[in-house]
Amino acid sequence: MIHYISTQHLTIARVEEILSKDYKIALSDEAIQRINHCREYLDKKMEDTKNPIYGVTTGFGSLCNISVDKENLSQLQKNLMMSHACGTGQRVPSDIARLMLLLKVQSLSYGHSGVQLVTVERLVDMFNNNIIPVVYEQGSLGASGDLSPLAHMCLPLLGLGEVEIDGEVVDGETMMKRMGWSPITLCSKEGLALLNGTQFMSAYGVYSIINAMRLSRWADYIGAMSLDAFDGRIEPFENSVHAIRPHNGQIETAKVIRGILDGSEIIKQPKKHVQDPYSFRCIPQVHGASKDTIAYVASVLETEINSATDNPTIFPDSDEVISAGNFHGQPIALAMDFLAIAIAELGNISERRVYRIISGVRNLPHFLVVNPGLNSGFMIPQYTAASIVSQSKGLCWPASCDSIPSSQGQEDHVSMGSNAATKLLKVVLNTERILAIELMNAAQALEFRRPLKSSQSIEALHSAYRKVVPFVENDTVMYPHIASSVKFLNEYELAR
Repeated sequence: MIHYISTQHLTIARVEEILSKDYKIALSDEAIQRINHCREYLDKKMEDTKNPIYGVTTGFGSLCNISVDKENLSQLQKNLMMSHACGTGQRVPSDIARLMLLLKVQSLSYGHSGVQLVTVERLVDMFNNNIIPVVYEQGSLGASGDLSPLAHMCLPLLGLGEVEIDGEVVDGETMMKRMGWSPITLCSKEGLALLNGTQFMSAYGVYSIINAMRLSRWADYIGAMSLDAFDGRIEPFENSVHAIRPHNGQIETAKVIRGILDGSEIIKQPKKHVQDPYSFRCIPQVHGASKDTIAYVASVLETEINSATDNPTIFPDSDEVISAGNFHGQPIALAMDFLAIAIAELGNISERRVYRIISGVRNLPHFLVVNPGLNSGFMIPQYTAASIVSQSKGLCWPASCDSIPSSQGQEDHVSMGSNAATKLLKVVLNTERILAIELMNAAQALEFRRPLKSSQSIEALHSAYRKVVPFVENDTVMYPHIASSVKFLNEYELAR
């Protein structure tokens, strides 16, 4: 299956499909025409003008006033690539590094970057051959774009840097020999086009939003199982309540929970308690607010991945080369910080439900074991969830509220969007682990409601889960069950 890169709007859903179904990518005829047209215009522009053009015939950053001789323009771009590859820290996950390739090709395809067609085609070849550039998490300020990580991503075009092929990390020269390729000779402006841009931030953001959407659905299902296992009330989920406070996510969540629990014998039985704790009663309001945030951030990221984000920006049809700031990550930095808070809250309220379920109330045994005291049961998984929640709270401090000037003050305000992006992913993974722990507790608690049955949806989920995580009769080593629960969240397909 092939996805053709074009000006057609690239959605988050389409990106997920490309990655999950292992699509190949190819440039559309339209994209090829746009790339060639822009490059031809830039070459002619350089012949016809004596005025310096930033990044094309000049140095970079605060060196923008230093002109470079024509015979050194290719070396200028190569020097840029080499000098800017200053990443450190952990490797970027392979799925995200590969997504960076896709998003960079998309951005370059609009014909406002001045790259050679052969350069873009080599990025396409890397994606299609599953050649993963070795990129590092730390090093970008989020303006001028993701300079350092994108330098690492693109060094292999020159036979430099490192890539992963079939699980083996090799240098760029070895990659060239294996693939029968020759290094790209960069033309003017190409290094800057490759390094300027927000594809590092955007790849993290898109990857995180895809997982945030998945976890939002899981939070509803797991929350519904916990509600039934806790013998909770359904009245707070009635549509009439939410119609008079009509936030979209709130209304949707209440409807989803009603649907999940439809037909449950437990939810229908008479209740002795008048109301439930907030972590159960306010699921529509809390999960719903996170849903609304996810929808907003998805719209911001979709705009970003359908944009040209390098500098200078070239407009062949109006004969303009404009040095501006589309590389600045502020729009998505703010959004990703917002998303981190929203996803952390799904974990926060999840841990509170865990705490309630193990508290020995509503005819549930202390710590969800038949013989508490001799057995600690599910005491410590709650500790683990609480520890993770606390870590996520620290990670929710917004990176985008910081800025440290760089390049001798020329780049005097930066977004720190790269830090927003990397910590967002940590929050997403943390919330996944917390929800896995809640599922483990909710499934255990549900069995103490027998012979009553929950809804068909919950019973089907419970049955599938029991194939990988058993009921805990007596104390056992618990960490493998947590790991299996996390894996289950990644592999089990929830009904839509």
